[in-house]
Amino acid sequence: MNAKIRISRRRFVGGLAAAAGYFSLPSQSAVWAQSSVVVNESADTYDSLVKLCYNENPYGPPASVMDAMTKALKYANRYGYPDGGIASEIARHHGVQTDNVVLGAGSTEILEVVADAFLQDRKKIISVEPTFGSVFEFATGQRARAIKLPLTSDYRQDIPAMIRAAKENASDIGFIYICNPNNPTGAIVTKSEIKQLLDGIPENIPVLMDEAYHHFVDDPEYSTAVPQVIEGRPVIVARTFSKIAALAGMRLGYGIAPAGLIERMRPFASSMTVNVLAKWAGVAALKDTAAMDKVRTETIRLRKQTITDLTALGFNVIPSQGNFFMVHIRRNVGPVIQAFRQKGILVGRPFPPMTEHLRVTVGSADDMDKFMKGFKEIVAVKSSTG
Repeated sequence: MNAKIRISRRRFVGGLAAAAGYFSLPSQSAVWAQSSVVVNESADTYDSLVKLCYNENPYGPPASVMDAMTKALKYANRYGYPDGGIASEIARHHGVQTDNVVLGAGSTEILEVVADAFLQDRKKIISVEPTFGSVFEFATGQRARAIKLPLTSDYRQDIPAMIRAAKENASDIGFIYICNPNNPTGAIVTKSEIKQLLDGIPENIPVLMDEAYHHFVDDPEYSTAVPQVIEGRPVIVARTFSKIAALAGMRLGYGIAPAGLIERMRPFASSMTVNVLAKWAGVAALKDTAAMDKVRTETIRLRKQTITDLTALGFNVIPSQGNFFMVHIRRNVGPVIQAFRQKGILVGRPFPPMTEHLRVTVGSADDMDKFMKGFKEIVAVKSSTG
């Protein structure tokens, strides 16, 4: 087994090093400063910022989840505590068995566990660029290599190219990674494309489907890959409570896969990374479907409204199915990110090679009003005069 290179579990600034060639030195420093604001600012300053940079839920956990965490506080001094039945509740929610479920500290840890389990012996990962970059960091931790395919001209993941790469490198592939909807573009892989992929690749190659933004999709051509897991296909579905359930700070996620794949993953998944409050919160969140439906409905409404407003100003926006979108601002995003920061608005980091596309999280109605006001002052006015 290869010695593993330990790197940070989740780097909010991941990918910025790769972006260095696209920015002048002052802009690089400024972007790094913006990314670390969550740990370097006081609570009062942090609370005053409009946070549209990390694809978080702006509304916070519902009362049912807060109540569950409060009740679980009495176990804070214990190691062997009742966990609320989190694995059983996840299994019930998806119609699988508990031996099809593995927990992680956010879905990012599931990606790390998959990399640890399937990228030994210098195996390769197939994915696209840009996508959620942590999976590439974890591959580096295993001294594995990545086959990074470009997006199509309409910013979608190229399934035929993935199939070709899998066939050409069949004996060397550890797994294929698909973020669906993709972060940062928000574009989906359709249910027919998932079938095309699974039918087209060698049957021994697992596919890791990162469905962190599953709940915000309203495109009928989309489908979760959980049915493929139930069929026994070599699919691992990663989910998180960070987005729709507003538990980003609690760090809770899980993977669903056929039992054989879960058994390969378990040796790399620690039972100690998920805390008692997160587990009880997750159970309550899964049961409170009304709260999640409310967040979903409002997020989709504001996503569509903001994209319409930006389009009316003459800017192209990639059609998104996530709780975020990318707008083509027609110039380097680095200085624009800093200009927003000066107005107290945090927007997304650079995503090379799409360095003229700005990723923006869909916040509350008030957040989006402030964003549009800032956009008109920072981007639209300069574009109209420049």
